[in-house]
Amino acid sequence: MFFPNNFLSGMLPRFTTITPYPTAAKLHSHCNDPSLDDPIPQEYALYLCPTGRLHNHLQEFWKASKDQCGKNRAHEIFPHITLCDFFTCEDQKVELLYDTLKRVGDRFSQCFPPSISLSLHTSTSYLGFFIGDSHANILKEFALAFSSEASALADCHVKPCLKQLHLTLAHKFYPHHQKTLEQLAKCINPGETCQWVAALYSRDMRFVHYQTLRALFQYKPQNIDELMINTGDFIYVDPTQQSDVSEGWVIGTSHRTGCRGFLPENYTERANESDTWVKHREYVFVTASRFFTQTENEPSVKLNGEVQNPSMSRSITNVLSLQNVTLRRGVLVMRHGERVDQVFGKSWLQQCLTADGRYYRADLNFPSTLPKRKDSMKHFEYDPPLSCCGIFQSRLIGEALLDQEVTVSYVYSSPALRCIQTAQHLLQGLKLDQKVKIRVEPGLFEWTKWEASKVIPNFMTVTELAEASYKIDTSYR
Repeated sequence: MFFPNNFLSGMLPRFTTITPYPTAAKLHSHCNDPSLDDPIPQEYALYLCPTGRLHNHLQEFWKASKDQCGKNRAHEIFPHITLCDFFTCEDQKVELLYDTLKRVGDRFSQCFPPSISLSLHTSTSYLGFFIGDSHANILKEFALAFSSEASALADCHVKPCLKQLHLTLAHKFYPHHQKTLEQLAKCINPGETCQWVAALYSRDMRFVHYQTLRALFQYKPQNIDELMINTGDFIYVDPTQQSDVSEGWVIGTSHRTGCRGFLPENYTERANESDTWVKHREYVFVTASRFFTQTENEPSVKLNGEVQNPSMSRSITNVLSLQNVTLRRGVLVMRHGERVDQVFGKSWLQQCLTADGRYYRADLNFPSTLPKRKDSMKHFEYDPPLSCCGIFQSRLIGEALLDQEVTVSYVYSSPALRCIQTAQHLLQGLKLDQKVKIRVEPGLFEWTKWEASKVIPNFMTVTELAEASYKIDTSYR
């Protein structure tokens, strides 16, 4: 049913060791991992990541672009410039990658540019900063030096990025979002103060093409084939293996334990691809420009402990305000409330009919009456109403939306009686049942997926629904 409506301090050493997860705890949680002894090497990548002011403004853009235009491929990973794309390395040789990063970083620290030239580039499917040629050449030399030494020492094939270096802002978005994204991107000052960090990340190569979910709640298995998850756990899900899974469930592998099983999909939300990556080492390029003096024309304020430029914040806010005025429109999608056949089975109607075919309430959870229809009452068997609990659920959801000050302008419903009733009682909870009418849209009925019968049920007509006191928009086609 549709209802439109780490900034690194200068006190840190240049080369930093990251410990993302206590080793003992990690091994213990994987005690039942069936793949624990499998020789599966990790994939590693070398990224150049911004910190400080520029990073903060990039994160502002990330949030604003996601809020206004939805998620695109760039949101899967944090802001970065790829120096060496993913490569495999045996576990016992990873320490050699750390040594190589520190040695090559020390060698290039003196010639590393105090600021990197970034120019905005846009197309119908890509938005990002391209690196100026002179600075890009230095970064490519750094990447080439790292790849050459790492390949030789760690016996792995490391491929440096020697094409156009870039920092992606948005990728694979809808073309009609291009203008909005460009306006937001123009609020980013690419010359903003920044300290760059070369960071070595790894990921589990087995789950590269999987979706990553984050657990919102704990789930304790009820059956042997179900997966135990804790709040915050990440779960890898293969989209190609979900076709035979029951509705509302997915089969996935826990990032924390390595175990595999079924879990309720509504206990999770989509996470970013990089949320499960591990940062191993980072090299901080400390340049003279870090020790800057703020001019009188650019006063500083502190926000969440980070130095901010008020003019930048104001310009971002102005664009957000402008976009919200023109684009702030939402669609709420709801399923119907509890239906009687889910509670009493497919033969529910037989329990409620007298010998002469009259309806009576055989249980308090049955509706007190059924709406009148011109054809046979037996058609309710394939077009069942809500139970009393389903009616209560629907009205309660409406009251919750009212409490959150949600404004609904239009309501579209499947012609199924349970959906019409859900919409009606939801509008009552919203106190909009006298103002907003329900538009019956047959295209919303998923009969090929949810119904056991091979024919479309005989729904009540719009006229019958209106005569039964449902608030129907009879003019809608």
